[in-house]
Amino acid sequence: MSTEELKTKVIDCLHTIYDPEIPVNIYEMGLVYEVNVLPINNVQIVMTLTAPSCPAAQSLPVEVDQKVRLIEGVNDVHVSVTWTPPWDRSMMSETAQLELGML
Repeated sequence: MSTEELKTKVIDCLHTIYDPEIPVNIYEMGLVYEVNVLPINNVQIVMTLTAPSCPAAQSLPVEVDQKVRLIEGVNDVHVSVTWTPPWDRSMMSETAQLELGML
């Protein structure tokens, strides 16, 4: 499997993970800043949360790690949470904005 194919599978997986308080997946919410597939299929994900006090701050990165590890071909996963740049609503996809009645 190529690096691009694996990256596509990782992004597809991220579309199945939801913030428990918001009915939109974390990818469409704009919470995933980077998805990188490094040599030997190590996956590096840089993500954020809607706020540092977000109740999902402990569970969401763990869920991302666990679900991405289940993808066939993934060797290792590293999820890092960043607060730079801070997340805001403008990072949401049009789909997410529509689902939340913001458009």
